[in-house]
Amino acid sequence: MKLNMQDMLKQVQKMQSDMAKVQAELENKTVTEESGGGMVKATANGKKEIISIVIDEEIAKSGDKEMLEDLVVAAVNKALQSAGKMAEDEMGAITKGMMPPGMNIPGF
Repeated sequence: MKLNMQDMLKQVQKMQSDMAKVQAELENKTVTEESGGGMVKATANGKKEIISIVIDEEIAKSGDKEMLEDLVVAAVNKALQSAGKMAEDEMGAITKGMMPPGMNIPGF
């Protein structure tokens, strides 16, 4: 069964609408990652924005500035990677079946 141009256009418009909805929802979905055995926790939303960083009081009091900086960077990087994966998975669910296998278009 072949789709006519009008049906294809409707599918693309629905996909665009669904993608816009998911993008809006991603702002409210979060992931939290940690480093240093939980001494530093970073939370990011699905738009890859850091929305909070929690630092354990003991590491803050330690005075080891370099170690604290490294732990913050590690936790933030993990959170951003997880947020990116979450966004990719959410968007992939919408575009699944719409693109031919092997066709890699950024954002789809």
